[in-house]
Amino acid sequence: MQLLQTGGLRPLVLKGRTLLPIVQGGMGVGVSAHRLAGAVAALGGVGTISSIDLRHHHPDLLARTRGLRHSNEARAIVDAANREALHREIQAARELSRGQGMLAVNIMRAVSEYAHYVEQSLQSGIDALVVGAGLPLDLPDLAQDHPHVALIPILSDARGIQLIVKKWERKKRLPDAIVIEHPGYAGGHLGAARVEDLHDARFDFERVIPETLAFFKAAGLEGQIPLIAAGGIRTHDDIVRLQALGAAGVQLGTPFAVTEECDAHPNFKKVLAEARTEDLVTFTSVAGLPARAVATPWLRNYLKFEDKLKSVARQKSRCTLLFDCLAQCGLRDGKRDWGQFCIDTQLAAALRGDIRKGLFFSGSGALPFGDQIRTVRELLERLLGGALPLGVH
Repeated sequence: MQLLQTGGLRPLVLKGRTLLPIVQGGMGVGVSAHRLAGAVAALGGVGTISSIDLRHHHPDLLARTRGLRHSNEARAIVDAANREALHREIQAARELSRGQGMLAVNIMRAVSEYAHYVEQSLQSGIDALVVGAGLPLDLPDLAQDHPHVALIPILSDARGIQLIVKKWERKKRLPDAIVIEHPGYAGGHLGAARVEDLHDARFDFERVIPETLAFFKAAGLEGQIPLIAAGGIRTHDDIVRLQALGAAGVQLGTPFAVTEECDAHPNFKKVLAEARTEDLVTFTSVAGLPARAVATPWLRNYLKFEDKLKSVARQKSRCTLLFDCLAQCGLRDGKRDWGQFCIDTQLAAALRGDIRKGLFFSGSGALPFGDQIRTVRELLERLLGGALPLGVH
């Protein structure tokens, strides 16, 4: 907090809390769990746990779900294990945060267990819910008994923001903040219909932020909904520029993925830290959306045979997992124009540090410390424009 004034930045005020204007983005499967989220919150920022398939961090839960045969009962067991894992991660992050900052859970609207993850997060006492990968029109209904929990949708253009705000207003609840994610620079699944649309001018912060602020003013909502810019943000100057445009804060993913506290294997951090712009590729994911990742051996091999795999896509394929990680999946549902691989399997391999088999999502832009793995504290200090003297916390 001491660095805010000297760095010329404004704090992020969210649900009455004064925070660093930095949100750590949610990264699945298991990349952002309790260690990373707790460390960010402990220093006054917003730490985010990704809700998807967290049992990979809990050997007893993995053992409980191993060797099950395909059935509705087996799916229920796996989903229950993932809910238990989410509860554990929230409690562990709470202990690490020591009551500082804010803890959030990131949930993809596109997953079949979306409502259950929302319910579990609320029951486990989370501070905020961040929802992307689809329009969370029903989030106010799901969280109606938890008015003190911040509800934060992720959107990419002014039109989507206006739609969400108008729909939520009818439910007597406004977003407590909105993440504006630029698909041209973010990692993972991207908020554009096609790869060709990633750099459409309608996603530019210089357009979306002013348009959204103008909409808020016309709707009588001026100053009520903080905007958080996400995608390709890497420096203190980036934050200064975006706050000057009217953003209240920023969200970063990949820079936090290469910190010591990140919950993934050291090999995962090494792959992301050493990747260069030319190593990143965009492709159509199993959810039908563009995605950005590092061109590792598995991804290069998949893209080599992608057209052939799509040509033989069937209407229904036998899912290799025991639960529906996505409400719609290109491989499972035989969607020819969508990706033809199991995303949970590849992301879990990346979490384990398997460079040969893993899918390593990454945003674009040079990392704050190059190819070095540094601490969350050092990253926050750099983003805020300086470093505190030794011994000052």
